[in-house]
Amino acid sequence: MKRLCLALAVVTILIGVATVSKTAPRTTGVAKHVQIRSGDRNPWTNLQFNDKRENFQFVIVTDRTGGRRPGVFSKAVGQINLLQPEFVVSVGDLIEGYTEDPGQWALEWSEFESVVDKLDMPFFFCAGNHDISNLPMSDDWNRRFRRSYYHFIYHDCLFLVLNSEDPPKDGPFHFSQEQRDWAVETLKANRNVRWTFVLTHKPTWTYPEADLAKQGWTQIENALAGRKYTVFSGHKHAYARYIRRGHEYYMLATTGGGSTLTGLDEGKFDHFVWVTMTNKGPVLANLLMDGVKPKTIRTLADPSADK
Repeated sequence: MKRLCLALAVVTILIGVATVSKTAPRTTGVAKHVQIRSGDRNPWTNLQFNDKRENFQFVIVTDRTGGRRPGVFSKAVGQINLLQPEFVVSVGDLIEGYTEDPGQWALEWSEFESVVDKLDMPFFFCAGNHDISNLPMSDDWNRRFRRSYYHFIYHDCLFLVLNSEDPPKDGPFHFSQEQRDWAVETLKANRNVRWTFVLTHKPTWTYPEADLAKQGWTQIENALAGRKYTVFSGHKHAYARYIRRGHEYYMLATTGGGSTLTGLDEGKFDHFVWVTMTNKGPVLANLLMDGVKPKTIRTLADPSADK
């Protein structure tokens, strides 16, 4: 009789446990900011939300000028605000330039800054050949912004913003010895960052006729060895991805600069790049401007508004 009672008790406990396991909320392994009732079977795949604190998103815009098509870059600013990245970086050619008329520079910079001031997030400048077309424009840049090359660190990622017109018109591109030394020291001082993003206007590696060492690129590129990095550039108004020294090097198309817009096969389109930094490295998406639309793309009247 005692054995029978014990067996019945065990069965009762097991039934109770089974019932609880099917009905009680399961929160094991779920982030503290998530509240959801979970059972043995659920209408979702998992609860491993893609929201790691070290992940972040930013946008890269490319050439606005060099045959600027009015309104395109302004449209991009509005689209970027729809997407709400944490910040925006540039690869240069912000104004049309190629003049020694200070009044014209002032007008063009005023126009450009009135556009980027509409961004909801920070915008980081990069100098292109249209921004620093000659020595007077180089001096003007330094008066306005103090630095034509600089760096910043965000979530343990180094952003190295270079000036490929230092000085202007010294070969297809040029990095002064001062800039090279600064870049090397900056890389040494930040050798343990999880990723390095290099932003430069001209795609130096696409000039096979150039002496990369003489023009200053080799010294900077050698200093990147042994770390995880990605290079972004613009200038040629055509998109291409390259693998160089085992790393990704990008030449971006246009965000309003002159283009035949002949499409993907030729890399000629208006776009900006959406970058998500993850613990495995950056994930890139080219957002063609024709495909980024606001929520008002189609609004209908409520057919049952009177009910």
